Amino acid sequence: MPHPVRTLGAVTVASIAANPPDLVVRIPDTPRVGTVSAPLVAADAAADLLAGRRLIVLTGAGLSTDSGIPDYRGPDSPPRSPMTYDEFVSGPTARQRYWARSHIGWRRLGSARPNDGHRALAVLESVRVVRTLITQNVDGLHRAAGSEAVIDLHGRIDQVICLGCGDLTTRLDLHHRLDDANPDFAGHADVRTAPDGDVELEHTSGFRPVDCRRCGGVLKPDVVFFGENVPRSRVEQAYAAMDGGDALLVAGSSLTVMSGLRFVRHAARLGWPIVIVNRGITRGDPVATCRVDGGCSEILSTLGGSLRI
Repeated sequence: MPHPVRTLGAVTVASIAANPPDLVVRIPDTPRVGTVSAPLVAADAAADLLAGRRLIVLTGAGLSTDSGIPDYRGPDSPPRSPMTYDEFVSGPTARQRYWARSHIGWRRLGSARPNDGHRALAVLESVRVVRTLITQNVDGLHRAAGSEAVIDLHGRIDQVICLGCGDLTTRLDLHHRLDDANPDFAGHADVRTAPDGDVELEHTSGFRPVDCRRCGGVLKPDVVFFGENVPRSRVEQAYAAMDGGDALLVAGSSLTVMSGLRFVRHAARLGWPIVIVNRGITRGDPVATCRVDGGCSEILSTLGGSLRI
């Protein structure tokens, strides 16, 4: 059964009201059946809506797919079962499995490069159109593209934290230590990588994890696992950053989890225009002003070209 599509209301900016968008009847069932689609518009109409605004940008895994990093909930994404925080801290067997898979995945994630979508947002920040970028991604590609006003909502995969003493070290340092501890653990070129750097690998019993150099404690990537809360201080930082904007652009997120959806709802309460760029419906569609259904690299490049003029 096709999803209902809302029509544009009288409060929508004149440029969109004067040129009603082509409404799409059949919309991919992501993230849930029965979700109402936001009004669908072309990229140039979305640019008109955002012109002259101070943008807060919220990004998700869909932005990094063109860099070779798969997403969790896109229309073509296979089912995935990432390790939860409770599993990770349950004992050494779970951590052995996690680090074996993640060690292989890091080799791939660490070699990913920014795409046109990342670069477009970095350019918009350089001309003060984008004021703050809140990302749900842990891949570090926004900073690699040149963005500086970045809040890493779910942490950074290039950092490692000790659950015992809180010491922070680099993932590259850990990668070398794991290589030294597991000289024969290599290959597996055909395994599939996940957005958090994990891979699908069954046989991990021979892998040897390493512990914190400072206290001997358990090491964990400095990222928010499923079942783990985003640190309150980071959420407060993101809310505070929104004081510097007056419009929200969401790129590549289905907004299924509250960690990102909360900022969309906050923008709606403030009466901001909200533009979502995503393939398929999102959980934020009911409060969005409009949505551009398409890939982030192409759409953000088009928006960037219009908004930086």
